[in-house]
Amino acid sequence: MTTSHGTEPTADPAAGSSGPQDEPPVTSDLPGSGLPGTPSAPPAQQGRLGRNLIAAIAVGLSMGAVILASLLIQRQAFVIVLAAAAAVGTWELGGALRRSNQSIKIPLPVLLVGGQAMVWLAWPFGLRGSAIAFAVTVLVSLLWRMGGSSGTSGATAADGFVRDVGSGVFTAAYVPFFVSFAVLLVMPEDGVGRVLTFMICVVASDVGGYAAGVLAGRHPMAPRISPKKSWEGFGGSLVAGGVAGALSVLLLLDGRWWLGAILGVVLVVTATLGDLTESMIKRDLGLKDMGTLLPGHGGLMDRMDSMLPAAFVSWALLSAFVPLP
Repeated sequence: MTTSHGTEPTADPAAGSSGPQDEPPVTSDLPGSGLPGTPSAPPAQQGRLGRNLIAAIAVGLSMGAVILASLLIQRQAFVIVLAAAAAVGTWELGGALRRSNQSIKIPLPVLLVGGQAMVWLAWPFGLRGSAIAFAVTVLVSLLWRMGGSSGTSGATAADGFVRDVGSGVFTAAYVPFFVSFAVLLVMPEDGVGRVLTFMICVVASDVGGYAAGVLAGRHPMAPRISPKKSWEGFGGSLVAGGVAGALSVLLLLDGRWWLGAILGVVLVVTATLGDLTESMIKRDLGLKDMGTLLPGHGGLMDRMDSMLPAAFVSWALLSAFVPLP
């Protein structure tokens, strides 16, 4: 599933500032949350700087309401929401690659069409449908890129071919293919409970990590990748995610609570890695945000960074932990 650092300079291009990195600021931001954090400020002041927190909360609640309404009205409506998210995310990532200091050109029309195929074919045909759609998208992307130049003046079709195609394959896998696993989550009769379990764990991770970071965040977790993250915030995420997973699996899916706790902890780790991955992407591209669609958050991809890999992990673990009805 958008960060804005505090007043001290950092060396993070994604933060839109530069400065020394031998003593990176420690902030209260939790892994995977994207909520504002502040460097080396007293706990009472942390969380007040950076982006408009009110706007960020309002947007987050609105997105949650749309997702919850689609689940409760009819499960197919949730697939519509997922398809729209996959399209917007693909568009944002393609635009970010094009705007980057590397001017990467991916076959965006192919990825948009192929991404929709991955999402919609997952409902009737399961993993086989989305996997076949992904493979076809990769093949068509190869052919599409062969027919044009890299976009650089005087360049031939071969210039930047591996870079552009590799970025296109990454985009197809990272956005629509991962989104298709959320479709696989909602397909069974208890699919609403599975999706809610997945979302509750990730949200609990965000909230628990943010609270722990605000109160005790002092030690940077990955200063060279994302200086705002602290080990204390990560610990809070683990506790909150584990508790949320245990309760969700027990109450929503009638499963074993300790398997839910394992699920919650694994999702926290996965969400953290997803957030750090997007930080690396933005560093590499020299960008602050993937887009500007959501006030207080940046782009939709800045919100989906932790959710995308977590959707796959949720599907895989819940398939093993909670037998299908």
